[in-house]
Amino acid sequence: MTVEQGGRVADALIPLRKFLGDSNMLAYLSMMSPRLLELRRVLKPTGSLYLHCDPTASHYLKLLLDAVFGPANFHNEIVWHYFNKMQGNINRLASDHDTVFWYSKGKHFTFHPVMEEREGGPKKMLKRRWDKETQKLVNDKDTAGHVQYIERTHRMADDVWRMSMLQPASREKLGYPTQKPVALLERIISMASNPGDVVLDPFCGCGTAVDAAERLGRHWIGIDITHLAVNLIRRRLRDAYGNTVEFSVIGEPTDIAGAQDLATSDPYQFQWWALGLVGARPVEQKKGADKGIDGRLFFHEQQGGATKQVIMSVKAGHVQRSYVMELRGVVEREDAAIGVLISMEPPTRPMREEAASAGLYEGAWGQKYPRLQLLTVDDLLSGKRLEMPDVHLGADITHKKAPEVRP
Repeated sequence: MTVEQGGRVADALIPLRKFLGDSNMLAYLSMMSPRLLELRRVLKPTGSLYLHCDPTASHYLKLLLDAVFGPANFHNEIVWHYFNKMQGNINRLASDHDTVFWYSKGKHFTFHPVMEEREGGPKKMLKRRWDKETQKLVNDKDTAGHVQYIERTHRMADDVWRMSMLQPASREKLGYPTQKPVALLERIISMASNPGDVVLDPFCGCGTAVDAAERLGRHWIGIDITHLAVNLIRRRLRDAYGNTVEFSVIGEPTDIAGAQDLATSDPYQFQWWALGLVGARPVEQKKGADKGIDGRLFFHEQQGGATKQVIMSVKAGHVQRSYVMELRGVVEREDAAIGVLISMEPPTRPMREEAASAGLYEGAWGQKYPRLQLLTVDDLLSGKRLEMPDVHLGADITHKKAPEVRP
């Protein structure tokens, strides 16, 4: 970050504060400002930034982007027209688009034009050739002097991208509220990079950009502040690519001390991280009543058989017998196969006795598993896993399984 750039951004925020006041929008713009500066700093000379936003913030962000990258490095305001949202009402038109701003770091940026199918099918167009004598494009003619035509099924994409947003029944949809279609990110990555380049998504959410980069043979870095997102991306990559994809997660606890720090500083983040250790995800993304359920796993024991569930409860603080009793009640209420309590502290003897009294779950093939299982974070970090049929579907109420990507 240079002083000059920092000054331009500060200058851009001053008039915004005068008419926005101390609002949520100003807080958002103030949060974005240093991040845009850092993104420009780490961007390669041939790199570009694509920033997605909706119409409520686009005009403010354009000012910040001009201040950081310079107006000369602005290339396009891309309109993502998804044409299938709710219809408008009698007071205004339907809102059927978002915006993607494209800026480069300098003049020597990577750009590959992309082609898209023509709307309405093939178009009959004149076939032309370059006339060396006249130095002009002229109509191409056959030996009889008849003008020749060619049918073109594709056209070069412009700055209006007609791409459907994800539908509720889409196999691609994972339940993440701001999830974008892979096709949108694939177009951006194909247009702005080459195989082997690095793609950085600093707000990666459910990992659509990461997934698209992996499909297209790019290296990638995804950043998010929530363990919910980290666990979702980890599972998404495993579902889609199996063990063919290699990656490392930096910044999550790897020992008891780190887990304890997370549990103390943010119990909800601890809960999401702990559920990720067993491959489960939260049933709710918002703070509030959870009806005794922090996470779920689902499984089938045989083709076409009934769906069975495992109920997860996570406790970051002191533990007691009543927690096991509550979990037992939830398992019975939900008609679940198994209940699991994950805790920082080791279970007490009364807790173990209560869990043992719940009996066993008998699988379709005669296997038997404790109906209530008590696991500590230390157990999980040491490699211990819950006991259940080895037919995990990788799906739950909150997020669906990502479709497999075949080579």
